[in-house]
Amino acid sequence: MFAVVRTGGKQYRVAAGDKIAVEKLAGEAGDTVTLGDVLLAGEGDTLSDAGKVTVSAEIIAQAKSEKVVVFKKRRRHNYRRKSGHRQQMTLLRITDVGTGTAKKAAPKKEAAKKDDAAEKKAPAKKAAPKKEAAAKKAPAKKAAPKKAAAKKTEDKK
Repeated sequence: MFAVVRTGGKQYRVAAGDKIAVEKLAGEAGDTVTLGDVLLAGEGDTLSDAGKVTVSAEIIAQAKSEKVVVFKKRRRHNYRRKSGHRQQMTLLRITDVGTGTAKKAAPKKEAAKKDDAAEKKAPAKKAAPKKEAAAKKAPAKKAAPKKAAAKKTEDKK
């Protein structure tokens, strides 16, 4: 069975066992993600309802793509700028294309619980230092008033 999924603003035709490189997704190597935006699904020449199909994938690695060189030049002005960019990407192995989602939900719930616990603790600690820091800061000093410019005397002609 195959499916066409959309992730990171691009579309990919995937089947079970395929490896693809997509725009960066949250997660670490070994995590399982579900690609929910299925545009088309089918097997052979027949198409099935894409709304009922889910695609699950395993994250192989978080990596960077090849470097893209950005070179700017203005001729006859001695202006040259060279820089580069490496896009963040995620390597995925498609594990299942179908209607089953029982395995995929469990890791997300555990991760959500850990994140919730961390968020509950973190804001209380972060909020207090901000208030203390604001109280410790002295009021900003005002700039000294500017002196009036000296009067110019008119020259006699």
